[in-house]
Amino acid sequence: MIITKKREVQELIENIKNYKSFFLLGCSECATLCGTGGQPQLDEMEETLKAEGKEVAGKFVAKTGCQVLGTKVELKPFKEALDNTDCILVMSCGAGTQTAVELFEDKPVYPTNDSIFLGNMTRMQFFDERCSLCGKCILDKTGGICPVTACPKGILNGPCGGCKDGKCEVSPDIKCAWVRIYERMKRLDRLQELCENTLEAKDWSVSIKPRILVARESKK
Repeated sequence: MIITKKREVQELIENIKNYKSFFLLGCSECATLCGTGGQPQLDEMEETLKAEGKEVAGKFVAKTGCQVLGTKVELKPFKEALDNTDCILVMSCGAGTQTAVELFEDKPVYPTNDSIFLGNMTRMQFFDERCSLCGKCILDKTGGICPVTACPKGILNGPCGGCKDGKCEVSPDIKCAWVRIYERMKRLDRLQELCENTLEAKDWSVSIKPRILVARESKK
């Protein structure tokens, strides 16, 4: 999921100072779980805007804010409110913000959140980064633990010289990614496999931006 955090209110107010009326657009998935774009946060934002003398023409929590066509259909009942609003505030991730930009070419669109990383929720509203979206997954060779992300240096073959007592030199709160990989591979009786397979240097060309993927099969 995309992990987001709320931007500073005063920064947002400065961005939108020239607009009077707003439509608030949230997301029922990642942003809701992060507590940055669910219904309670939309209600809170409405009160914040009203306190600043602004108007809220409408608000809606989209099922999946980054789904362009789906969000377009969901917003059809709000056409009048959207037509009459000065500005759209998107309370989801950067992808959700750019969905609104695509759907409303003639409307100013502003994000209320910063998109931080792709991560997992390990307990309620506690998130950690697990994937760097590098474009070429190596989890099949490292016991399902990603050294590109879990190691601050992104080292691909064994720990660096800074590893001490199984901890990363960057912080004693971080367990060395390669110690974690070693322990898991040992537990799975795959140590020999780990020793025999040297990971090649990352081909970062596969992650050159912007990337496009067409997942559906082409019709012949």
